[in-house]
This record gives sequence, C-alpha cells and structure tokens, in this order.
Amino acid sequence: MSNNRIMGLNNARELLDVLIRAGMIAVLVMVCFQIFRPFMNIVLWSVILAITLYPLNQKLAAALGGRTGWAAIILVILGLACLIAPLSLLGESIAESVKAGMHTVQGRDIEIPPPPAVVQSWPLIGDPLFKLWTHASEDLSWAISQVAPHLKDLSKTVLTQLAGVGAGIMVFVLALFIAGLIMANGDNGQRTAVAIASRISGPERGPELASLCTATIRTVAQGVVGIAFIQMVLVGLGLVVMGVPGSGILALMVLLLGIMQLPTLLITAPVAIYVFAQDGVGVTTVIFAIWIILAGLSDNVLKPMLLGRGVAVPMPVILIGALGGMLTSGIIGLFTGPVMLAVGYQLFMSWVDQPLPVATTEASTAAPVKPLD
Repeated sequence: MSNNRIMGLNNARELLDVLIRAGMIAVLVMVCFQIFRPFMNIVLWSVILAITLYPLNQKLAAALGGRTGWAAIILVILGLACLIAPLSLLGESIAESVKAGMHTVQGRDIEIPPPPAVVQSWPLIGDPLFKLWTHASEDLSWAISQVAPHLKDLSKTVLTQLAGVGAGIMVFVLALFIAGLIMANGDNGQRTAVAIASRISGPERGPELASLCTATIRTVAQGVVGIAFIQMVLVGLGLVVMGVPGSGILALMVLLLGIMQLPTLLITAPVAIYVFAQDGVGVTTVIFAIWIILAGLSDNVLKPMLLGRGVAVPMPVILIGALGGMLTSGIIGLFTGPVMLAVGYQLFMSWVDQPLPVATTEASTAAPVKPLD
C-alpha cells in the first residue's frame, strides 16, 4: 500500500474522529441546555444582581472586618425588607388589572366613561378637553370594537405575560438569595469568569473581555434598569395607595419609559389630571400629584448616585432587550433582557473594533516591480 494511500486513510480517520467528537459535544450541549433551560432566567438574574451589588458587598465586608458572607446576608435581608412589600402590592394590582383586561378582551366590552362636569370649567383646556372626552365616550367604543378582533390575539399574549407577575416576584426573591451566595464567593467567581474568557478569547483578550462584561452589566443594571425600577416602585406605591385603576399596569409603563429614557410625565401628568377630575382639588390629591411627579423626576437625583445613564449602548438596544425579554421570559425579562442584549452588543462591537493583524511577508517588504515599457 502506497504512502499516499496510507496518509489519506489516516486523514480520513482523523476527520471522522473529529466529526464524532464534535457531534458528541453538540449532543451533550443540547441535553445540558434543555436541563438548564427552566432555570436560565433565575440564574441570569442572580448573576446580574451579584455583579451589580458586589462592590457594595465589598465595602460592607471591609467594615465588618473582611466577612464577605455576613455582608452578603445583610444585603439580602435589606433587599427583601425594601422590596417585598412594594412588589407584592404592585403584583396584586397587576393581577387585578390583567383579570379585568382579559374579561374586556374576550367580551369586547370596551367603554370610556363620560367626563365629569368639572372638567368643562377648567381654564384654557377645559372646554376642548370636555368635548374630546365626550366624543370619545360616545363613539370610540364602537371604533375599538371594530379593531378589537384584530388585536385580540396580541392582547391575550401581552396579558398572559403580565399574568405571570406573581411567578416573577418569586423568581426575583429566589434570585436575591442565590446572588447572596455568589457574592459570598465573589473572588472565586471573578477568577472563574476571567479563566472562561481567557479560554475563549486567549490570555491577552480574556481579562479585557471579562472586565468589559462586568462594567456593562453594572452600568446598565444600575444606570438604566435600576433607576427605572426605583421610579416604578415610587410611582406605583402612590398609585396603589390612591386607588387609581390599573395601578400595576401604569407602574410597568413607567418602568418602560424609564428604560427608554423618556419622561415619566407622559404617565404621571395624565394620572394627576384624572385624579383631580374624579376627586377634585384637595389636600390628598395635591399631595398625590406632587408625590408621583417628584417620583417620576427622581432619576435626576439618582443618576449621580447610581453611575448615571451615560452608557455606551444605544437606547434602541436597551428598549428591544426590555420588550423582547418581557415577551419571552415574562416580567423578569424586563430586567434581564436589556442587560444581556447590552452585553452581547458590547462584545460584538469590541470584536468589530479589534484591529486586524497586519501581514508582514517578503512580498510586502520587497521593492515594487517597475511596470514594463
């Protein structure tokens, strides 16, 4: 048997071995992904919380004499104490709104109540607003009923996602516990992240990519999602206490506006006008209006405290991440979606901006060839 034939058989066997190994690895990855998939959202949110809160955990651990475990426990307890009550109130309000919304979508019972008579007495905008509101209450219900069949499936999809807010709150609480465990072993986690990044991108680029992912997660989670979440809680509490219909849905709209970096006055101002129209001008309504407006403007104070919103990620990426995350993963996707899409965007742009190696060959260093006469 010739040497060429032997070499060809060896190459074929090596190629077959490579294909078999690749196939076995692919099957193993698919099986592992299917097993891990139900826990993916909670693990992602746990890692995001741990990375975001880790600097605070380190400062608290230094004050406690280097006890990172106790610092993580204190942070988890404080987080639960601050968030469990507001999230429960908003979750209950969202559940009631979703129940009413499902009944409306299925029964096509869409109506707009007529405006109170006091609206007509308002200066400047009273009369035109009264006429517009009256016309909408008389004719808009018919127009919406004609469009409702086309929007029925979409409405059901959105309302079904919102109906999972209770499970989202449980995921949030459980993720906070897991984040505490991760923060208690933060040094090992940091070394593991650098090792994984170095294995993927090489020892030179690995630490840089790990630092880029960490910085992106903290910036987006604190400067965008974190501030929007605080605005949602503050405004939502005011809405729930005042008994505004659809308080939970309005609070989620405040969250979306905060992520999009649009002014929350688009929600708070109409709500304040509605409350004045229904309950009149009094001490309670004035305090409520001041509260929700100041809560909506709280980002101006929170920006310098939480690293601000000066992120290198375009806002359409953040918005698509929030909407896509909510549609695919429910309420918890509103928080994990923007962060993960921002990390992917930053890694992609880092790869695009990486300078290409300059080829140095003998042909490039040789003297140029003179053209023929």
